[in-house]
Amino acid sequence: MEEIKDFGEIDAPYGKQLIFKTVSYDNGFNIMRLRVKEGKRFTDMDLDVNTVKLWQEKFDKWLSQQSEMEAK
Repeated sequence: MEEIKDFGEIDAPYGKQLIFKTVSYDNGFNIMRLRVKEGKRFTDMDLDVNTVKLWQEKFDKWLSQQSEMEAK
């Protein structure tokens, strides 16, 4: 059995919507479910904790580079 809870949404550029949900399984395994929605089409990604950490590192690095570019 799984328990799914809403975790938020972001309206992204080009008419896309990012929908976040947490999914908890009876065995204690937890994932972040990311749905990228564009019109009637959507893509779901189930991400474990390690993958979210790696993703966060990439986003943090990219944001840092953007901040450096804006400062110039």
